[in-house]
Amino acid sequence: MGRDLQAEDVMKCVICKAGRTQPGKTAVTLERGEMTLVFKGVPAQVCQNCGEAYVSAEVSRQLLAAVEEASRAGVQVDVREFVSVSA
Repeated sequence: MGRDLQAEDVMKCVICKAGRTQPGKTAVTLERGEMTLVFKGVPAQVCQNCGEAYVSAEVSRQLLAAVEEASRAGVQVDVREFVSVSA
């Protein structure tokens, strides 16, 4: 079993295979049915060569929980700043 990506992990980019990642922030767009959510300022490991971003399992969990909540509230389109929720 693989381990979860942590904020301090540096890895070789699997997309461009030339760059290495470093901690940064990215925007993530998630769509479900007719709903579109854009999260800005999402913590990620970002490739310094091609810009591909990798988010941790915990950040992914928080993003998906926010999508569930927005879906229940009837949101169709929203742009929001990512706010981490401590476990």
